[in-house]
Amino acid sequence: MATRPRHRRKKWRRRIAVAVAVLLILLAVALLAGLAYEMSQPSVADAQARVAAIVQTHHGELGRLPVPARLAAAAVAVEDDRFYSNVAVNLFYGLGRAALAAAHGNGDAGGSTIAQQLAKQLYGKGSGTDASLEELALGLKLSVSYSRAQVLGMYLNADYYGNGYWGDVAAARGYFGLAPARLSWAQASMLAGLVQAPSAYDPVRHFALAKERQRHVLDRLVATHHLTASQASAAYRAPLHLRNDQP
Repeated sequence: MATRPRHRRKKWRRRIAVAVAVLLILLAVALLAGLAYEMSQPSVADAQARVAAIVQTHHGELGRLPVPARLAAAAVAVEDDRFYSNVAVNLFYGLGRAALAAAHGNGDAGGSTIAQQLAKQLYGKGSGTDASLEELALGLKLSVSYSRAQVLGMYLNADYYGNGYWGDVAAARGYFGLAPARLSWAQASMLAGLVQAPSAYDPVRHFALAKERQRHVLDRLVATHHLTASQASAAYRAPLHLRNDQP
């Protein structure tokens, strides 16, 4: 009688071992396919030149590295809290999102990484599943071609913040009359929140909505352990000192 349970256990162990082996093979195939697709995409060697062209076109000013700590923390917390993780982890994560988007037939992978958003800003060719896959591949190329500090700096420089302000330098000076390095947590969290929808969260025209967005950014800073809950609450209550006597 004792031999039968042992036989069943061995049988289940073999099944589990086979399942794990198959899963590892599938993951390896997905990784190789992703890398092959990435290599098929255009070079990103001109990324910094493209960012500089965007800033120059809109009469902005390139920010210097490293990105000021408060603004960097706020942007990463709200846009891509996996930004500093391993590139392979981001590859599997991105492939999973792309696969789900394709399965739903909407072509929207959602939750793009900072590198993918930068790829879209610099090399974007539309929307849909194919475009999402291209952005994923180009985002990975950017991640392995440039340091994290460079990718984040390019992303913040190429972003639009509303009211004609392109790049974090122009936005910080336009809204607050300060360089990015001098922003308070209140101001940095407000600025980082504008990128997703600069018109909707415009602190000049839609102050209440901008404050809601700022609250979300501060909550993310708490979740990523950059601020305590009490520090986030204090930052939310702190004056923004918006220029032109705005609220």
